[in-house]
Amino acid sequence: MPRAGLAPAAVVDAGAALADEVGFEKLTMGLLAERLGVRTPSLYKHVESLEALRRGITLQAMRDFTDAVSRAAVGQSGAAAVRAFADAYRRWAVAHPGRYASAIRAPGDGDEDEELRQVSNELMRIMYDVLAGFELRGTHAVDAARVLRSSLHGFATVEAAGGFGLPRDVDRSYRFLVDTLVAGLQHVPVEPSGAASSREFHE
Repeated sequence: MPRAGLAPAAVVDAGAALADEVGFEKLTMGLLAERLGVRTPSLYKHVESLEALRRGITLQAMRDFTDAVSRAAVGQSGAAAVRAFADAYRRWAVAHPGRYASAIRAPGDGDEDEELRQVSNELMRIMYDVLAGFELRGTHAVDAARVLRSSLHGFATVEAAGGFGLPRDVDRSYRFLVDTLVAGLQHVPVEPSGAASSREFHE
């Protein structure tokens, strides 16, 4: 019989919290079983495999991350939207390093997990909506999304790992990063006519 009070959702929640402590890639069924006070074979009564556990954590993390950045940016536009989005992005990624690591994977074109693709697509759609106030056209919209995402990802990842050791306030450096991004977005040159205009979600 499955342990009383232990259900698949509770196992995923516990796995997500443990991933924040040990790292998403280092999460194992054995470590989670120990955390929950059950034997490893017993854990398989609630989740069928480590892959299923990781999928559950990824879906939960993507939804929570998307909700956090969406709520922060709602009602904002232009520079204000980018700053609100960036602040929420940083807070969530630093507070949940394991979950964040699971949430940044982009499903490939051959990925058959439609639910995962839809959640990933929604996160990217929000990013493009945040950038819409800059009226970027064509492939510049894709470039801007990639620059914004990679810049915030890099800063948050280094910060979460304790990688900023110089005697300079990290918040000041972060604000400098966002100010630089906003200034760059405000001075993007006009895209040549005929450039591709499709948005690349799922990345």
